[in-house]
Amino acid sequence: MPDVDAVNSGYARVLLEEYLENPEAVPSEWRALFESGDGDLIEALPGLARLLETLRETNGHATPTPASTPAAAPPAPAAAPADDELLGGVAAAMSLVKALRTHGHLAARLDPLGSEPVGDPALEPERLQPKLTPELQARIPASLLRVHTPGETLADVLPTLQETYSSTSAYEIEHISDHEQRIWLREAIESGRYRRELTADEKKRLLARLSEVEGLERYLRRVFLGQKQFSVEGLDTMIPMLDEAIDLAAEAGAHEVVIGMAHRGRLNVLAHVIGRPYETILREFEGERTIEAVTSDPEGGTGDVKYHLGAEGIRSTPAGDLTVTLAANPSHLEAVDPVVEGRTRAEQTDRSTREGRHDPRVALPVLIHGDAAFPAQGIVAETLNLAELEGYSTGGTLHLIANNQIGFTTDPVEGRSTRYSSDLAKGFDFPIIHVNADDAEACIAAVRLGMAYRRRFQNDVVIDLVGYRRHGHNEQDEAAYTQPLMAARIAQQPTAREQYVADLIEEGVLSEADAEALARQVETKLKEAHQRLKESFAQAAVASEGRIPYGTGAEVVTAVAADRLRELDRSLATAPEGFTIHPKLKKQLDRRAEALEQGGIDWGQAESLAFASLLVDGIPIRLTGQDTERGTFSHRHDVLHDVETGETYTPIQHLEEAQASFELYNSPLSEAAAMGFEYGYSVAAPEALVLWEAQFGDFVNNAQGIVDQFIVAGLSKWGQTSRLTLLLPHGYEGNGPEHSSARLERFLQLAAQENIRVANPTTAAQYFHLVRRQALDPAARPLVVMTPKGLLRLKQASSTLAELAEGAFKPVLDDSGADKAQVRRLVLCSGKMYYDLAGHELRETGHVAIARIEQLYPFPVEEKSAVVASYPRLAEVVWAQEEPQNMGPWRAIRHRLEEKLPEGVRLRYVGRPWRASPSEGYPTAHLREQDRIVREALA
Repeated sequence: MPDVDAVNSGYARVLLEEYLENPEAVPSEWRALFESGDGDLIEALPGLARLLETLRETNGHATPTPASTPAAAPPAPAAAPADDELLGGVAAAMSLVKALRTHGHLAARLDPLGSEPVGDPALEPERLQPKLTPELQARIPASLLRVHTPGETLADVLPTLQETYSSTSAYEIEHISDHEQRIWLREAIESGRYRRELTADEKKRLLARLSEVEGLERYLRRVFLGQKQFSVEGLDTMIPMLDEAIDLAAEAGAHEVVIGMAHRGRLNVLAHVIGRPYETILREFEGERTIEAVTSDPEGGTGDVKYHLGAEGIRSTPAGDLTVTLAANPSHLEAVDPVVEGRTRAEQTDRSTREGRHDPRVALPVLIHGDAAFPAQGIVAETLNLAELEGYSTGGTLHLIANNQIGFTTDPVEGRSTRYSSDLAKGFDFPIIHVNADDAEACIAAVRLGMAYRRRFQNDVVIDLVGYRRHGHNEQDEAAYTQPLMAARIAQQPTAREQYVADLIEEGVLSEADAEALARQVETKLKEAHQRLKESFAQAAVASEGRIPYGTGAEVVTAVAADRLRELDRSLATAPEGFTIHPKLKKQLDRRAEALEQGGIDWGQAESLAFASLLVDGIPIRLTGQDTERGTFSHRHDVLHDVETGETYTPIQHLEEAQASFELYNSPLSEAAAMGFEYGYSVAAPEALVLWEAQFGDFVNNAQGIVDQFIVAGLSKWGQTSRLTLLLPHGYEGNGPEHSSARLERFLQLAAQENIRVANPTTAAQYFHLVRRQALDPAARPLVVMTPKGLLRLKQASSTLAELAEGAFKPVLDDSGADKAQVRRLVLCSGKMYYDLAGHELRETGHVAIARIEQLYPFPVEEKSAVVASYPRLAEVVWAQEEPQNMGPWRAIRHRLEEKLPEGVRLRYVGRPWRASPSEGYPTAHLREQDRIVREALA
């Protein structure tokens, strides 16, 4: 058996790698070899000989006959040394092309400040074996390399490939697992299709925009010396990049672009992307408040700093007008990411029909990340994970990393364990485009490629815009304290505008006088706007109401006619013919019809009827959460599974009378991003009832930032309303500290100015009316529901058809069985605690009554007082709770309980003592403590 030299083996290995990636890309005889399972490369020599013969005939300068063309294989001639060198050169060239595609970014000139790229030996032709000398490069046909760059030989295409993959732009695409996407990206990048030369007019428009960007920042810094503005300087090209993305989105059919970003460059985005007049931005610096802002009335909202505010504007593009929205964002940097995705999804969804059609072309989400925050904030990874999930996908997000190459004062080596801040995105198969922020035209080309990819594959794309921060973290900060060398280099660095001016003058596109005139025009425009603003200060201000309006005062009707509920219940229990429901579940569903007539409507049935009745009334509903389709406690079963075929059917999505959509999705195992997504959706869909359910209420801990910054404060800070409903299973049943408490105390501590609603209902009917009230109340507010676990099927917590068909949600439920003339002690409680008290053996004591506070905020003072006053011989009121004294409702509502107490009636607390952990970890300890609380409350 002849020996196979190392060069030929290397060539065969290259072909094998190509075969594994794309079998059709290798010659047929090699494909046959690889598919035969024969690993002996000597069998490949006949095919190798044909290729070698072709190379000999053309001397490496012409395209060889495709190996797949039918032809008799000539005998394998003895290979001459020159032929071995050429064959080895082809293998080396293939390796070089692969290295450029995979590692070319390591040699790219991405840093505007001029740091030396690290490079890689695999990118250097002279270090390969055999060395790819200029002479050898000229003999290797480019067609063998399957590149998309014009040229006959490697010598022709190599300079262009090196410039493509290792210049001021660079790409990371080879990690993508989808073959079609990799091939498309290679062709798009190497052909230069999206890096076309700008026309003279386009260059002038780009310079004009850079002049506006720089002009605004300089004017604000000069006129308002020392005030924070979080300048975009060093990343100036971000604004024209957004311009390009918006134009391309409109061209692709978008009606809205939703942008989320932190503070860096936000004022420039407000002015030049959203289109806010300069006067509104200058007013913030002057300390004046706009008409929309709140007054100093303590009952009003608090407002927010100027670089957190959201805005909306209408943008004209060559393809037509569209809305551009900048989402309000707190200082929690990346917290806005899922909010933007949710808002975008809402814009893309038609909720007016039962089907709820989703069209990702309608809206484009754009997320501008910080380079330090992108890899460091866990909510980023949670948000990226939503990208291709049913129910969460937005058809591809344009991610733009505003890369300052530094955190506040933290260098990259201290802030991440990866080479690039964008590396996190590799795990989600997203393409990454790196671009030098000082190369304005390369930045525009990056957006064109990214948007084309998004349009083609409806997938996320990441652009790593590598720049710097010219003035420290903010204009009051001295960057040289901690990064003196970088600060010194930045001080010497011409701005992106100055560099582009020099390029255009050299190209003859404009003169230096033209460039100066552009800068003067921007300065004049700003001065005139500022003068108009100052003149307006003398005018009388328009009065503002000041107080956050709560409601219209209109009565919300939540009762539904009994016949309508019967019809809906029948539809909800109907599956297609031939659909086999699990036998146990079938019995449960069959019992619902009986419960409707005889009593015993449980929590899940009441919820389904509430949802169905709203859909018939034209109210869209979106319900998501971990295991929400079935329900963590197996109580909902909105989605049925055929036990024989595995197919699914959702009866509530097939109601013939439904006038709106019902979206129902199991969420990923996420809290922060999942809840943030639903908050964003609810803001953009105010007509819809949007609900997020926690697997256990305790899990809301992981989304506390969304609760604090958006849900409870959004109205006061930004005037942003939402009717998002949180379903948080809550109740102490001996399941340990992490499966007991939904941290009710935190919501009550955050409740003020009627910003949210908090309820702990105890019956199925109460929940039915609460859900309907939340959807129908004209005053939109977030609702937090402490939903039960053990009560879901508890007979005492079930309801009758009459209770659903009549009445409304009652914030306080009195003790209907008490002899009021005998009662000396009134025990007030909330939620599951009621059933522990009511079912205890001491409950028979005639002098004790038990009433329930079903709505904890806004606290029903009048209803509570009326119940207390109805007991003429009352001596004491006891508040009983199962939570520790420093948790639960007690500390938040004690002053409300004391309010309007009759003279001589004392208030007493019964519950667990102050504790660091919510509950016991052992069931026996839980039962003992629970029994103590009940006995103390009743005895």
